[in-house]
Amino acid sequence: MTGELDINTQHHYLKAMGIDLWVSRDAEIKPKPSWQSLESAVAGCRRCDLCQTRQQTVFGRGHQQAPLMLIGEAPGAEEDRQGLPFVGRAGQLLDKMIAAVGLSHDRVYIANLLKCRPPSNRDPKPEEMNECQAYLQAQIQLLKPKLILALGRVSAHHLLKVDTPLSRLRGREYRLGERPLWVSYHPAYLLRNPADKARAYEDWLKIADLLKSL
Repeated sequence: MTGELDINTQHHYLKAMGIDLWVSRDAEIKPKPSWQSLESAVAGCRRCDLCQTRQQTVFGRGHQQAPLMLIGEAPGAEEDRQGLPFVGRAGQLLDKMIAAVGLSHDRVYIANLLKCRPPSNRDPKPEEMNECQAYLQAQIQLLKPKLILALGRVSAHHLLKVDTPLSRLRGREYRLGERPLWVSYHPAYLLRNPADKARAYEDWLKIADLLKSL
């Protein structure tokens, strides 16, 4: 399971966003722009109706050469206000989890499937995630993370193209293209279900150990 867009579809989406491309001899799409130009493309995006209700887009935060990429589902109200992912209560818990396993923040980059907040914090719609997917793919290609961690059911299901319960997805390695991908709980879920924090901590210990070995 890869969760990757096929080459022609990804090419179409990126060109539609105004992102120039070059294609290597092995036909792998490479994003030509810098992080800054990609973020500008996201800021001006009007590919779905979420552009009408957002305060601003939420691109990502963290070190742009980090070995670990965290992928959540969508911005919430505080993220929409500040323009950064995971800065509300869930983000505060996420930062504590990162620190608890001894990871410094220069080893982590955080993004979401969606770059705009869905109204009333509802789950992202499939068509919204599909429209936004090429932006995330471009972020992955620019970052080149050694490991990806999907946070929560929505993120895991979309990236892996499955509907398996999250409890059964945890604890094993998947692939997102050429990159290893693991699955754990979304911090917002843990705020509602604190009994699962111990299981999440086990996931994070595994991620920290894997990063040391890569």
